[in-house]
Amino acid sequence: MNKCIERLNNGIIKENPTLVLMLGMCPTLAVTTSAINGLGMGLTTTVVLTLSNIIIAALRGVIPDKIRIPAFIVIIASFVTMMQLLLQAYIPSLYKALGIYIPLIVVNCIILGRAEAYAYKNPVLPSLFDGLGMGLGFTLALTLIGLIREFIGGCSAFGYELNLFTPVAIFKMAPGAFFVLALLTAIQNQVKITGEKKGKDVSRIQSGCGADCASCMVGDCAERTVPAITEEAVVTKEAVVTEEAAGNEETAATGESAVNTETVEAASEDNKSEEVQA
Repeated sequence: MNKCIERLNNGIIKENPTLVLMLGMCPTLAVTTSAINGLGMGLTTTVVLTLSNIIIAALRGVIPDKIRIPAFIVIIASFVTMMQLLLQAYIPSLYKALGIYIPLIVVNCIILGRAEAYAYKNPVLPSLFDGLGMGLGFTLALTLIGLIREFIGGCSAFGYELNLFTPVAIFKMAPGAFFVLALLTAIQNQVKITGEKKGKDVSRIQSGCGADCASCMVGDCAERTVPAITEEAVVTKEAVVTEEAAGNEETAATGESAVNTETVEAASEDNKSEEVQA
């Protein structure tokens, strides 16, 4: 259970796919014109991510390694099609607002990345919570970006008009998405810097930690699949090299003695033949 909670915390805070890992930028910047759109897109992605992680983790012993990526795409596309039809049938307004970005969930690098980095290598339960954590982190980031853009750009929140000030229309446009994303990323970086100054261990934030060693820079991480080179290993390697060199020298010496012996024998035979002729 501790590992499951760690997976949730990892996806929501430590490795938030939007604010920390900077993944899935296409829907992040395109659909977050309002908080409802961001919430809808995030929850749809969460459902697909969680279900695909479960199926891929359950079939990890069956899917051949050489065709795992096409298999992941087929599984993800199946759940995306299901979600698209459900949204079209029961929430048509959200379906129209999200538009082409619903089928594009199939190629969302967050979903494919978690399938490759975690679900394909771990059991079903941790993979479920990994997908849920990443999905909730994505939903939180999209909803927050959409809320800020909607509030500043339209003076409203979740569709309710507030009429507190004159809206800044640029925040409803494409540049507004970059402004808000940059602001939230700057806040996240400032929190990290402040934590470092206070002596807190924030090295694992934005480091790819959590048994995903592709971008890990933590030298003493116990989860690394490639063992560190120890002094004992270096000594052993030097001993092997020394033995090989000694063996080569012995072989060379043996070869030289054999050549000398052959030379002496040839000379003896020449002397005998000269004596016989004499």
